Amino acid sequence: MFAQGQEKGQQLTLKDCYELARQRNALVKQAERSLQAREYSLQAENRAYWPKVDLLAGYNYLGKPLEINLQQVKDGVVNGSAAQSVNTANTVFQQITGQPLPQNVQDVISNATKGLINAFYPNYNPQLAKQSYFVAGIGVRQPIYLGGKISAAQDLARSQVTAGQFNKQVVEKGLFFLIGAQYLRIMYLNTILAHEAVIVDAFRKNKDYAASLKDNQILPPYLLNWAKVSYIQATNRYSNLELEKENALLEMNQLLGRPIDTLITISDTLRYEQASVNAGEENTFWRNNPSYRLLESKTDLAKVAVKATRSLSLPNLFAVGNVSLYQKDLPVTVPPWLIGVELQWTLFDGFQRNKRTKASRVLVEEAAMAAENTRSSLELQLRVASNKVKALQHDVASLDSARQQAHLTTTLVTDRMQNQLSSVKDVNDALLLEEEMHKVYYTAVLGYYLALAEYWNVVGTPEYFATYVNN
Repeated sequence: MFAQGQEKGQQLTLKDCYELARQRNALVKQAERSLQAREYSLQAENRAYWPKVDLLAGYNYLGKPLEINLQQVKDGVVNGSAAQSVNTANTVFQQITGQPLPQNVQDVISNATKGLINAFYPNYNPQLAKQSYFVAGIGVRQPIYLGGKISAAQDLARSQVTAGQFNKQVVEKGLFFLIGAQYLRIMYLNTILAHEAVIVDAFRKNKDYAASLKDNQILPPYLLNWAKVSYIQATNRYSNLELEKENALLEMNQLLGRPIDTLITISDTLRYEQASVNAGEENTFWRNNPSYRLLESKTDLAKVAVKATRSLSLPNLFAVGNVSLYQKDLPVTVPPWLIGVELQWTLFDGFQRNKRTKASRVLVEEAAMAAENTRSSLELQLRVASNKVKALQHDVASLDSARQQAHLTTTLVTDRMQNQLSSVKDVNDALLLEEEMHKVYYTAVLGYYLALAEYWNVVGTPEYFATYVNN
């Protein structure tokens, strides 16, 4: 509703621009999608302790059917059966007579048994199953102990979410700074256009006055031509400023994430108001800067990576189970269900885990160094921005006096011309000087506000600039 209301060309404040950019800018939307993806990853890692239930099915085709190799065990079967027959007959005879069977009788029984078994023993290997089979079942795998791998993965995903949040803040803060600078540019153009309209009107009046003097044969024609040229140049400068403002509004629409031809109204003008900044009071300002916090989160992320690589050397323990749903032409009959415990422990991986641990430790040191470098850079930027603000305060004060003096000079020269004490060219020169001094003054004011915007951007609160500008 807010965005639709602004589509009607209502007056936009800098806070309104921030809100529109937060809703529509492509970079902000991209950062939000990245954060959303990381949040989903964290939710996925939080469910790692849940059991995994899989449908297991497979079709297998063997090179040849499974067979029972009877020929390989034939001698053992024949000899074993013959020996068993002889032993049985000897035991029975010994219980009846008290004497063992004669050896020749034992040999006869053994040879007869061997002959009988050889006669009926198959001379081929019978097939045990068909050449293909199909099985299906439900498999369950429940983690019991993974050596901290799940908690490390959760910490890693949580750190990614934190980094995504800071990344979104970095994108927003950078965008807010650009919008603030563009808003200042439009305010500057509004201010210059308002004064330029007065200057153009003054050149027109001077031209008309010169024409009346020329008609009365008081002024030479070349001075009237000079006044006409000055007036035309002033109108051209005004038209060019209007085109520059149109371009600035188009660029503002792009920053806001709207079609570039969308009607936008910004009528604020620059009004100098001194702000107090003191870099010495911001002792730990960098902790609030999203750029530093993003690098700090990368340090935490690297520490979690060290924990994760260490956990790879610990064993994994799972509870497993399976329920058989379907069997067709399976060589053996599988029980309808089974449960058990599975241990997985990588004992040797070519020192891969050791190298990964060292790499993650180096990344921790690298992230910490990057954070420290960013902190030093932010401290330097804050001090430089504070000095810029103070220097531009002095420039604005001195240029304000020059601007007022130029306006006073124009007024006096105009009055003298009306009393025929100065020429039309003198008035033109005074107007040009006043126009130039006005631009120089507000250029310094623009630089002052940009330095303030840079100061608050370094502090980490660029949105505070809107409160100051729209007061």
